[in-house]
Amino acid sequence: MIASLIPTYVYTEMTPNPNSMKFVADRLVILEDQVAEFVSADQVKGNSELAARLFTFPFVKNVFIMANFVTVTKDADSDWDLIKHEVREFIQRHLMEHRLAVVEGFQGLHLSEENVADTPLAQHKVGSELEQKIADLLDEYVRPAVEKDGGAIQLDSFSNGVVKVVLRGSCSGCPSSAVTLKSGIENLLKSMLPEVQEVVALEA
Repeated sequence: MIASLIPTYVYTEMTPNPNSMKFVADRLVILEDQVAEFVSADQVKGNSELAARLFTFPFVKNVFIMANFVTVTKDADSDWDLIKHEVREFIQRHLMEHRLAVVEGFQGLHLSEENVADTPLAQHKVGSELEQKIADLLDEYVRPAVEKDGGAIQLDSFSNGVVKVVLRGSCSGCPSSAVTLKSGIENLLKSMLPEVQEVVALEA
């Protein structure tokens, strides 16, 4: 039996991805330096009871957790107008019963399940001074807008003029992400760093 509930209010925000919705809480639901993304129930592996329970909804295809929000991506056949209230109430109730949307002691998910020493999802992969400059530009100019849309961007690598990034949350599979990548992120980096010739997105 739960002794007391944590006062928590959750509201919804649409994202540029019609299949993704951002469920925003009035407090942090994961530590500030952590990101969690699950693309299936099998991937949860005990890291998040909330994500595991969300995947019991047949329409849920992706759960992304960052800062004070949970982005849920549904299948293309379901209508948010019919399901968003139920999902919002479900998430809010869970957060009222639990301080975090992940288990206590959660260390953050990594890019490679085979190599737990790999870069956590919340961090860029940086191996050179130029990659650090690219990461800093992404954090300063791109990250706030991407997070506002319920997603995240992560630098994977820079080689031969090509910047490779990973888009997560609502940005993954978003129809407008390709336009944003080319007209926004690529133009920004090219204007500030002459070494950059192209920006491409990798599959998360």
